[in-house]
Amino acid sequence: MDVVSDAISAVHLGHPWFHRLRTRGSWCARLDPYDGAGFHVVLKGGCWLLADGGAPVSLGVGDAVLLPHGTGHVIADSPVDPAIAARKAVPFEQWLAYTDQRAEPDHYGTEILSGKYWLDCSRMHPLMAELPEIVYLPSQVGSNLELRAAIDLLAGELDEVRPGSCMALPNLLDLLLVYMIRSWMTETTSGAWPRALSDPATAAALRAMHSRPAAQWSNDRLAAEAGVSRPTLARRFTTHVGRPPMAYLTWWRVILAATMLRDTTETLATIAGRVGYSSPYALSHAFTREFGTTPGRYRAQAAGRSGSVTSPQQ
Repeated sequence: MDVVSDAISAVHLGHPWFHRLRTRGSWCARLDPYDGAGFHVVLKGGCWLLADGGAPVSLGVGDAVLLPHGTGHVIADSPVDPAIAARKAVPFEQWLAYTDQRAEPDHYGTEILSGKYWLDCSRMHPLMAELPEIVYLPSQVGSNLELRAAIDLLAGELDEVRPGSCMALPNLLDLLLVYMIRSWMTETTSGAWPRALSDPATAAALRAMHSRPAAQWSNDRLAAEAGVSRPTLARRFTTHVGRPPMAYLTWWRVILAATMLRDTTETLATIAGRVGYSSPYALSHAFTREFGTTPGRYRAQAAGRSGSVTSPQQ
């Protein structure tokens, strides 16, 4: 696994919740803050997005916006003053009941694909944590070609129910999340993790740890893997990642164990071996230190959270 894939997989829960919205006239809807990442893709027409504490953003055909931290926001047919939005905006779920999805598409001026990715935010990878409140990806000729292709494929699947659509749609939506994050990493000039992954030595050490987390890594072995001296790796890795290589490895092993506890039924002993711990006791000690709870209690709590996640697709 690469770092970006691991960062997403560590927090991703279930299938995305999504709706295809067709609307016309004057409208204004609000989504309150939530644990997850929201997204909107404009398929036809245009709209405005006003995030809590932010400035209005105009969205046109082909534009995509990701709200990685579940920021509360308003979407509307026109720019809305925050004070007016507070009074005028209809709760999103209530607004959905007003939209008639059965009418002919030509009768509507705006068509949007909106939804949420369910995320476990208890221990988010720093790559995900540093994403801005709004990732705005405008449709521009020659840019974000993979993202544009994913949006086109999604629109095609939504236009007509075809064999395999029930599998194609959620997987395309997961691909959309990857491409939105990848596009942000390509375009940002301020993100620490894009810089970390563009630094050859840091990126090589990260790839090694993520590809083989159970290996008996040491600072010397990681430096050899990166092709630099041990002091050079320590300096560059700590500068870009915010912690030394072995401290990051310890943290990542525990996060990976948490993901396995959440997503599998494997025993603690099996998980310990897979993430590089010599015994279940050693893993349990490290896990409790990081999460403030035992692996068993974490697994029970995670099962309760995942059981409450639903993914209505309309």
